[in-house]
Amino acid sequence: MDIIMSLLFCLSPCLDYTTLRRLAVIVTAILSMPDRVTMLGMSRWTDKGGSYRTVQRFFKTNIDWAKLQWFFIRVHLKDAPGIILLTGDEVVTPKSGKQTYGLGRFFSSIYNKPIPGLCHLQLSLTSVEEQKSYPLITQPMKQPEKAKSKKFKGKGKKNKGGRPKGSLNKNRRNVEFTETQNMLLVNIKKALTLIGDTLKLSYFVYDGALGNNSGVQLVRQCNLHLISKLRYDSALFFPYDGPYSGKGSYKKYGDKLDYANIPKRCLKSSTVEDGIRTDVYQMIMRHKKFADLLGVVIILKTNLKTLKTARVVLFSSNLELASDKLIKYYSLRFQIEFNFRDAKQYWGLDDFMNIKEQQVCNAANLAFFMVNLSHILRHRPNFSGMSIIDLKAWFRAGKYVRETLKLLPQIPEGVSIQSISEKVAALGRVNELERVV
Repeated sequence: MDIIMSLLFCLSPCLDYTTLRRLAVIVTAILSMPDRVTMLGMSRWTDKGGSYRTVQRFFKTNIDWAKLQWFFIRVHLKDAPGIILLTGDEVVTPKSGKQTYGLGRFFSSIYNKPIPGLCHLQLSLTSVEEQKSYPLITQPMKQPEKAKSKKFKGKGKKNKGGRPKGSLNKNRRNVEFTETQNMLLVNIKKALTLIGDTLKLSYFVYDGALGNNSGVQLVRQCNLHLISKLRYDSALFFPYDGPYSGKGSYKKYGDKLDYANIPKRCLKSSTVEDGIRTDVYQMIMRHKKFADLLGVVIILKTNLKTLKTARVVLFSSNLELASDKLIKYYSLRFQIEFNFRDAKQYWGLDDFMNIKEQQVCNAANLAFFMVNLSHILRHRPNFSGMSIIDLKAWFRAGKYVRETLKLLPQIPEGVSIQSISEKVAALGRVNELERVV
């Protein structure tokens, strides 16, 4: 408990003492629990001052989780070396029933189909040096509205080919965002406001859902550069660098990129490993649906035995970003998936059974807060190198030892609870570790 309170002391500007004390009790219980993380389970594993009613009161409390998460991780990240990335993704949690707030049908990549459940937008801060992601903002998402189907009117008069008379050129930088994109824009600005000048952020990394002109314009409005992915067969064009024809506007589009014959001058590196050759190409390209030039990196893998190929097309709005950094930054986006795994598997994102809006919000954010706490806790010398299972085994052993000693009429002199906890924790530990005590 003392270890947890020392970690949570930095949250005193965000929470009153009562809520902070409740959070410390609940966090200690979650770290000790071997089973599903539910409100009833928390109350069973808490020490004095953690009754079921206390847990209920905590989950009904209105908490600014984004501010709380930032205050907690900034102590660790403000002096972190290297570049910090702002990354984002969506996580779908299967839920049954009909009354849970935010319940809908969302596409799950795990099940590869839409499933009933909850969907949360997650923004995280990812340290390039540490290769770890720290959850910052968790926002529930609504079920997307179904597109209205167009009624078939049958055969009619065919429109004349070509551009309609009187139509004007559209400025592709003025785009209308969808409801999901507007929510993403609001949360990016919220994250930047929270961080202020403490960290210098330059890149926002997202998956292929922002691999379009709207995505680029959305991120550029926040004064960040986007790193994302295009379709593997996107129609890309080299910028035109030939002479002016003498009439009309200047030509913008040069030759179309042929993926089977990418110019050798664009090759940045080529490696062979286990019979697979990996070629990395980088070039500045145009796309007819994008308003700006794109810095494109193509990763082409060739099986030297079968000659089968596969490719990934990454891009950034920053034309000067080197290919190796672009690939590394985009690959680090996957660290947010480990956050989702830990939150579901260990910290109760899959387990909670709350149905009201405030309780659902607190349960989801508490799960991601535990992800941050486990990251920072494992930076301490006593827990260095521990897995999450080992960490939970250590706290559970301490709980067993304290409860056992309470049964004795008198605690023997010279007994160290910490040393006994260390020995008991070894029974449930996965890895045999040498740690500084």
